[in-house]
Amino acid sequence: MTTFATAVAEALAGCGIDHAFGLVGGGNILATAALTRAGVHYTAARHEGGAMAMADAYFRATGRVAVCTTTHGPGLANTATALAEAAKNRSAVVLLCGDAPVAGPRAHDIDQSALAASLGVPVVRPTDPDTAVEDTVRAVRTATTAQCPVALFLPGDLTDRELSAVPVAPPQARAEADEILTLPPGALTDRERPPVPVPAASPPQAHSEESAEVDEILTLLSATRRPLLLAGLGAWRSGAAKILIDLGDRLGALLATTVMANGMFAAHPAALGLCGGFASPPAAALMGEADLVLAFGAGLDGFTLHGGRILDPAARVVQITLEGARAPRADLAVRGDAAAVATRLLDAADAHGIARSPWRERAAASGALRRAADGWAALPHPDASGGGRIDPRTLTRALAPLLPAERTVVLDGGHFIGWPAMYWPVPDPAGLVFTGAAFQSIGLGLAGAVGAAVGRPDRTTVAAVGDGGALMGLPELETLVRSGRSALVVVYDDASYGFEEHMYVPRGADAATLRFGDTDFAAVARALGARAVTVRGTADLDAVPEWTARGAEGTLLLDCKISRNVLAPFLSDLLDR
Repeated sequence: MTTFATAVAEALAGCGIDHAFGLVGGGNILATAALTRAGVHYTAARHEGGAMAMADAYFRATGRVAVCTTTHGPGLANTATALAEAAKNRSAVVLLCGDAPVAGPRAHDIDQSALAASLGVPVVRPTDPDTAVEDTVRAVRTATTAQCPVALFLPGDLTDRELSAVPVAPPQARAEADEILTLPPGALTDRERPPVPVPAASPPQAHSEESAEVDEILTLLSATRRPLLLAGLGAWRSGAAKILIDLGDRLGALLATTVMANGMFAAHPAALGLCGGFASPPAAALMGEADLVLAFGAGLDGFTLHGGRILDPAARVVQITLEGARAPRADLAVRGDAAAVATRLLDAADAHGIARSPWRERAAASGALRRAADGWAALPHPDASGGGRIDPRTLTRALAPLLPAERTVVLDGGHFIGWPAMYWPVPDPAGLVFTGAAFQSIGLGLAGAVGAAVGRPDRTTVAAVGDGGALMGLPELETLVRSGRSALVVVYDDASYGFEEHMYVPRGADAATLRFGDTDFAAVARALGARAVTVRGTADLDAVPEWTARGAEGTLLLDCKISRNVLAPFLSDLLDR
């Protein structure tokens, strides 16, 4: 006899899902057992929020859907911050969770569907055993095509019900499952995503409308002298990297990315790196010379535009997104897939007589491109180390050559994020998992490191966290150690909430509410089974090459006591406005 939970679990496995992260309780323990019997690998988290962040990071690092599974009620509620982050990042995750019985809620139940809806998460709640497989396939399909987390709620009175016959999905659902299953690893990141998380696909864009907008872009290109192509996460997910490079080469354009698409143009001679507050001064100067910016799959928010500082106010800006949204800074909004629109522009450039700009060659001849490529690493800074604390610039710069080239950098939120973004390049956008950026939260970095390490064992995971975020997510350091994956954890410990200190103490905030004594993270890490050292100077970093010489096995934690008074440039500029 097959149970309802088994039918759902086998359908998830049949859709190609091969990993689940979770914490078991009465509402999901049988479903989790069914998942492992179906061959799905399982990582046990220490907190449901951590499990959700792991599944999110797994998707970001691999492009493959993972399952997060929790019990009902408090188990689901504990995922809220990480679930909101996944929803705002449009990460494809299936949240498999217990729910109230079909017969009616119990005294301890909550309206889980309402909670999920408040976070922008669609819900699939199978209530008929005969449609269990079909409903499960629909949940996975929604996650992949709408690029969003989907909650799959299993009513408590159905989970262990024995079915007289194994439910069979209708032909259309079976075909969808087969399509998901046969996609090669990473191909999910190259699929078109509708603009909002809804089960139905968005209607196709009218070809005549897109043609008119492409013509407008071509008109702008015919007059430009200094074109800049800016790629965001949407461009990466559309598989547009190569076509944008080809288009940039044809136009003589310079190339830049948002922080979420970091590494998309890695090593290209015309790449300027990150656009926004993390841009080095030489790169920012070139971006400020652009007279036309084509932004592919980028939201053009205040951070990307560095509060309006990064672009020339006279520059024309075209924003190309699946949503067709128009940011305040955009002069023209085009609704379309980044790769498709770039292909049409490249095909039409010769027919419309678009001349190649000499800007790229001039920037190279003047040395400006080389200075931009050298980035922050080539710029000196006064060393503020002293008193047993290390300057975070000195620390991060010294660590850069010690890190494995094939790495996944996982960032938590906080003031410290400026340093890794400035000094540690990544091989491609999948090599950066920036937790908390979409929802402006902290505390998800250690859990994100687990998801990235499990998803990409071929890359060493390098997690950068602040002391505040590390203490929020500390239970998942044990999970990371227990996973046995290669991971370097760098704790930027200034014994305070640094962002708030720099931003709000000058405005009258009480510093005593955000400063703390030092935490001995190294001792905690050792107690959990990791190698660990306390870093107060660059000589303490010798532990890193010693660790890599032994194969970079397991977790090494660096408890870095950093100077509190060094202000990251991205925040300094914003405070100066």
